[in-house]
Amino acid sequence: MTGTLSKTLTQTIPHFKTGWIHYHDIVVSDSQQLLKGRLTYFSEELMLELEEKSISDLPRVKEWRQIFKQLGTDPSRYRPSHEALLRRIRQGKALPHIHTAADLNNYFSVRHQLPMGIYDLDKINGSITIRVGTASDHYEGLNGRDMSMEEKLVSADALGAFGSPIVDSKRTMTTTDTTAAIQLIYFTPSMNRDECETLLKDMADFFLQINGGEANWLLTE
Repeated sequence: MTGTLSKTLTQTIPHFKTGWIHYHDIVVSDSQQLLKGRLTYFSEELMLELEEKSISDLPRVKEWRQIFKQLGTDPSRYRPSHEALLRRIRQGKALPHIHTAADLNNYFSVRHQLPMGIYDLDKINGSITIRVGTASDHYEGLNGRDMSMEEKLVSADALGAFGSPIVDSKRTMTTTDTTAAIQLIYFTPSMNRDECETLLKDMADFFLQINGGEANWLLTE
């Protein structure tokens, strides 16, 4: 499985980069009690930390809101997914418990304050391109809504758009039947290569502790 960035995207957002983690032979299960406890504790600690802060002024939230504006997306109407999760936590709501793959994806997103998604590799058709959506790009989101992805950042395969740093599609979502997955991390342009690679390695190691299997990762810029 390969992933590329469109030329238009890299011209519009210089130094744009994404991380890809390929997971194989994993066992995804319903949310484990130990993991639930860890995520709940983390959410409570973060809620206190965010109490006196403006979410919009957090560096990686602020930078991603600017990226959305450069691409023609209103970040107040379509929030980057990590910002939405951070706002949820500040409201006193814990991270949702779905299954071990999705739970960790949300945890990583909030911990590192970056948008990211995780997808079932067997549901992806061909190579992946990160690009700006067109009028023909739309899908049923994980939120149950029909999402128009025009002028929004999307990940797309041969069948069209399936993911975004706003909300992902149901078509490629992971489930407890998933045995191979790909996790896509949308870094900020200001992050350097060493910082990104360290984060990818740490995320992959922790994911494997919970779900087993093997992983390899790469950085695209």
